[in-house]
Amino acid sequence: MRVLMVLPALTEAKSPFFRPIKYSLFPPLGLASLASHLDAGVDDITIVDEHVMPELPLAGPPTPRPDLVVIQTYITNAKRGYRIADHYRAQGVRVAIGGLHATSLPGEAAPHCDHLFLGPGDATFPLFLQDLRKGQAQAVYDSRDHRRTLIGLPPVRRDLIDRRRYLVPNSIVVTRGCPHHCSFCYKDAFFQGGRSSYTQPIDGALAEIDRLPGRHLYFLDDHLLGHARFARGLFDGMRGMGRVFQGAATVDSILQGDLIEHAVEAGLRSIFIGFETLSDEGLAGSNKRQNLGRDYGAAIRRLDALGVMINGSFVFGLDGDGPDVFDRTLDWAIGQGIATATFHIATPYPGTAFYDQIARAGRLRHTDWDLYDTRHAVFDHPTLSVDQLETGYRRAYRDFYRFKNIARGSRHHATSAQSLKHFAYATGWKKCEPVWNLLIRTRQVAAGRPVLEHGLDLARGRSRRPADRYAGKRGAGPLVDPVVLTVGQSDRSL
Repeated sequence: MRVLMVLPALTEAKSPFFRPIKYSLFPPLGLASLASHLDAGVDDITIVDEHVMPELPLAGPPTPRPDLVVIQTYITNAKRGYRIADHYRAQGVRVAIGGLHATSLPGEAAPHCDHLFLGPGDATFPLFLQDLRKGQAQAVYDSRDHRRTLIGLPPVRRDLIDRRRYLVPNSIVVTRGCPHHCSFCYKDAFFQGGRSSYTQPIDGALAEIDRLPGRHLYFLDDHLLGHARFARGLFDGMRGMGRVFQGAATVDSILQGDLIEHAVEAGLRSIFIGFETLSDEGLAGSNKRQNLGRDYGAAIRRLDALGVMINGSFVFGLDGDGPDVFDRTLDWAIGQGIATATFHIATPYPGTAFYDQIARAGRLRHTDWDLYDTRHAVFDHPTLSVDQLETGYRRAYRDFYRFKNIARGSRHHATSAQSLKHFAYATGWKKCEPVWNLLIRTRQVAAGRPVLEHGLDLARGRSRRPADRYAGKRGAGPLVDPVVLTVGQSDRSL
């Protein structure tokens, strides 16, 4: 069977704000995981990521003609995904669609496909393949009808990914979901009706790490420290492997116990934290209880003392925000020594509690999903106009990465090594666009990887990995979301 697996380009990746390197970070692990359920010796499998590869031509018969097309949808690539699906179906090709957006709006996605996948596809996609071979494939496969488990997953088909096209081909996911329930997050809608936060076996995660070449890893988990017992076992197992890695966690998990120290000993050098807002009203309204009453400054100082850089995430336009929210947030982030930052305009995604709240109040401006990219104001705010939100958002990015503010922020660290690391890292990420573009065009993004590794390890000693430490520990395969990964992962600036 000839299978084409497609990650359509996100709309924002083709916008005037498009930074090619930002969308050349991580390969489509979800599709590569789905591919692991196909027969490697029989099936002919191609993965197309339109962010780093030419867009699929949608005129005339496809050559070669696939037997099955599998499409992964986010909100801002859904229209492109539907166009691809309609094109192939018009040629008589079977099409399957899954992902966050399809799960949230199945009625919208269903007319464009033969088979619709709702929720995580760990169990449903292999069942679909069994049914397909028997000529009994169903129209809808819903993960709520099956037990969600990560035991026994086959290894990700990383051989189908061109590592040269990505800065971080060693991205990995070892937990599913998140234990928290923020009202603006897709997670609860995607995992509705079943387990929404669970882990794979520790030996399986270590085996997947062991298979990855090089030193650098990026854990794309929503909350790497969300299951303390699992995380502690993972980090203890990684000690001595010589890895340097990045991941995401919450303010409260940084402040509790000594788990963050275990992470650093295992190689953690940079962490993504969703601060989101400095307003208690905004946190309470978003049900982001894990941040309420937490001392952001204490968490930052703890990480700084451990030599860990911070990528902070901030949201503008939550209820309670006024015209001063942009300057207050920017001044605070720079003054705290945040190395890199991502800014967003609050966006109500379908299927979330935030969307329901805004829709019930009649505050939605439109449902043009292409503009639901956290760069546009898509609902009416009580005190901020569309122009204020969009102008303030753009100004925050511009001002945060001015050289004078990079220099100012780099001074707020415990050691000169940390200050140097901050300045070099932020400058390299945001101020070297021509270099990144050249590397992307020549498929030499991998050339930047040693610089990334060295930059991450600048303030800490380098360990060496004992040879074959985990030889023979080839347990359960890795956890990756076979239909979709976390929305907004490309916004996790390195």
